[in-house]
Order: sequence, then structure tokens, then C-alpha cells
Amino acid sequence: MTPHPDTSALHARLQRDGFAFVTAEIMRDLLPASALTDWPAFVASWNDLAPDSYLAASGRHRRRRHATFSADAGYGVRAEAHQPHYQSLHYNPLQGDILRWFEPVLPAIADGASLRRILAFCHERFGALAPQVRHWHVEVHQFRIEARADEAGEPTPEGVHRDGVDYVLVLLIDRENIERGTTTIHAADRREVGQFTLTHPLDAALVDDHRVFHGVTAVTPLDPAQAAHRDVLVVTFRRDAAPR
Repeated sequence: MTPHPDTSALHARLQRDGFAFVTAEIMRDLLPASALTDWPAFVASWNDLAPDSYLAASGRHRRRRHATFSADAGYGVRAEAHQPHYQSLHYNPLQGDILRWFEPVLPAIADGASLRRILAFCHERFGALAPQVRHWHVEVHQFRIEARADEAGEPTPEGVHRDGVDYVLVLLIDRENIERGTTTIHAADRREVGQFTLTHPLDAALVDDHRVFHGVTAVTPLDPAQAAHRDVLVVTFRRDAAPR
């Protein structure tokens, strides 16, 4: 079977650069609407995220839900029991070395067609980059970053960072009354090697977390009198081993 030309180009960019920005137009070919049969409910689920109480303790505000899966070469992607999210201080100086229990992704969303297709896409792409890996630990994060007239929203309050995994997908779900929010990509010496803004639903960033750092600039409301938010889905793949 001949690979989809967009898939081949994406694979080549990730191998060459360690990251790729993929426009919504291309992602719609890779995640066709026929496979995203619950997409309206999937998008609407961002209206029901829980406050991130860990971040609020630092004077910052965002909403999120979290789920854990596993992915095997022979069995595909499977849901795992709800568990905490953990990063060491080495990767997250703001909230590292903490077992963070977030509210789970709602069952209908976790089992729904849209998330399952997105996870399969990640398994296909990241598995092709590391064919020797037989088992992956997968985490899914729904994020809503809210911006106010008197307080910008911070998609990455820890600054330019790595996640302590192998690969990352950031998929834009929605932007409402938001400006800025530019993703920057940095080499190991923190030199900027790329930047782009996720603007349209399904715009995506894929990152090789071993090779590059990433961050997102603060977001502010276009109209300070109206509600403003940036919704993204973040999926991480880590070869099954102790968390870092």
C-alpha cells in the first residue's frame, strides 16, 4: 500500500527537523471527517473541563481533563485506569515532582470516535518514527486557557520546556476571541528554530521531545469585554518505562 503523500512528507519533516507544523487543511486529510463522527460533542466537551487546582495555587488559571492509554504494536490503543500525571522537576520546574490528579476525560469522549482516531493517528506516526518500541504509555490532556482583560492566559506557564516524553501532538480545537498564542520551537541550546501559530481548528504541532524544546506565548482577548479562550488537545507518547 502506497503511503499518503502528506504522511510521507510529515514523516520526513519530523525525521529532519524534530518538529512539524501541520495545517488544518492537511490534517483534515489525515483525520477525515468520516472518522470523526462525534466531532461536535468532542469539541463541546471543552465546555465541561475542571479547574486546574494545582496551577491556581500559583496564581494562574486554566481548565483541563486527563486520561491515560497504552498503545501496543499488536493490539492498538487501549484505555488504562485513571491515574495521576507526573513530571520531574527537571522537566517542569513549576510543578515537578508532584502526583497531579486531574478530573478524567469524560467516558463518552475517551471512548468516542474522534479521540480514538486521533490516538490511532499518533500511534501510526510516532510508531513509524520509533519502530523498535513495542509498547507506549500515552497521556491525553484537554486544555482550555482563558484570557481576561486584566490577565493574559498562559498556555505554557513553565516557559520553554520539554515534556519528558518521546513525542507530542498539540491539536487546536478552538480559538475564541484570542490573539497571540505563538508556538516557538527551540534547539537544545535554546536557540529558536521555528515558530507558528495554531489558528484554525485541526491545526497541529508534532514534536520530537528528545530533540527540541517548545513553548507558547501568552494569549490575550481581542475584545476585552468578551470571554476568550484557547482550546487544545495534547497527546504524549512515551516508551513504556518509569516517568521522567
